[in-house]
Amino acid sequence: MVFSKILTKCAVICVAATCAIAVAHADPLADTQAGPLTRAHVPRIALDDDVYLPTAHLNEQIIRVPVDAAGTVTLETTIYKPDGAGPFPMIVFNHGKIPGDPRTQERSDPRPFAREFVRRGYVVVAPNRQGFGHSGGVYEQDGCDVERNGIGQAGDVAATIDYMSKQPYVDAKHIVVAGTSHGGLATIAYGTEAAPGVRALINFSGGLRQDACTDWQGNLTRAFGAYGEKTKVPSLWMYGDNDSVWTAPLVAGMYAAYAAHSVSAKMVDYGSYKNDAHRLVGDRDGVHVWWPAVEAFLARVGMPTGVQYRVSDPSQPKASGFAALDAVDAVPYVDEAGRNGYRNFLHQYPSRAFAVSNSGAWSWAEGGDDPMSVAIANCQKQSADTCRLYAVDNTVVWGAQSSQTADGGESAAGGAGEEQHAIASRE
Repeated sequence: MVFSKILTKCAVICVAATCAIAVAHADPLADTQAGPLTRAHVPRIALDDDVYLPTAHLNEQIIRVPVDAAGTVTLETTIYKPDGAGPFPMIVFNHGKIPGDPRTQERSDPRPFAREFVRRGYVVVAPNRQGFGHSGGVYEQDGCDVERNGIGQAGDVAATIDYMSKQPYVDAKHIVVAGTSHGGLATIAYGTEAAPGVRALINFSGGLRQDACTDWQGNLTRAFGAYGEKTKVPSLWMYGDNDSVWTAPLVAGMYAAYAAHSVSAKMVDYGSYKNDAHRLVGDRDGVHVWWPAVEAFLARVGMPTGVQYRVSDPSQPKASGFAALDAVDAVPYVDEAGRNGYRNFLHQYPSRAFAVSNSGAWSWAEGGDDPMSVAIANCQKQSADTCRLYAVDNTVVWGAQSSQTADGGESAAGGAGEEQHAIASRE
């Protein structure tokens, strides 16, 4: 099945979702159409001082990408780009799938991922595939046929790349495709018929879990084997040991089936990450884990890796000295339930935040890109009074700021005291 056939359908699919083995094959990266992208080719803003980099914004924009020629089906797509006219190299990020109805899934907004690439002069494109959120079309399961499912997903990736490659600020000869969970499967499936300018594929914890299907692990493994037989684009696979969706033997089998066809691929086992390796890419804390391997891989395929611009992380309030972090009784306004919520907060991983209002509403959040804004937003749902941050990471900040506003994180749901994680997709 080819992508052109998939694109004629009014409905496609979308879902997303690893192990040790460090195997690298020969790297056939010679590009006859375009040479490696050197630092000289990357658009730069004139510097006032050689020591300092220019500041860039994410310039977030939401557009509709047409899937069919008539534009009757479109994909809700988030774009992040550096300041300036470009053309910039492009990376497409493919999301996963949360349990349940894909229509309820939030718009793909991979800020930790996007920030790292905008810093390095990339346009970052994050489409919601058909049937997800506010995109058109419907999500198609394709029964237990994982191979067909992935190819269907890849049709939306192909439509996105075709459309974005025609934009004047995109360098269509220097493109990378990445994805997490089911988006990782879609990324590898897309490699079977990748556009000429696509130089690399990055698979974060990719796959499709179908517990209701007989031999779903075998179906998944065979699908990766089929993709490997047809793919020429180099790929990087990144999986962790404590992934809640994939076992180490399954990951090893998927990778072995793919790599058996002499396709250029490398597996990176980054060990354990917090309480679940499947959440790595959605966390700002995860960047230091995945970026070194990604940086080396991108350099090897002729893509830029050097920092071109300053792009700020969410701002951290300063310590106030109001109380010790573990002084539960010092948290103002809350009742015993709130104090128990704060005790729970103290057992979470940094990055984390706890917010409270004068009327006693409270909420905490952990992980994602900006748990501060998530904690405040969820607290505010319970309170007519303004919610403010009490503690962030390992520091009490109460009284250090009059208000706190920040960019939204990956997580969206929750009331007071509900743990917020970046989206961890599974099927």
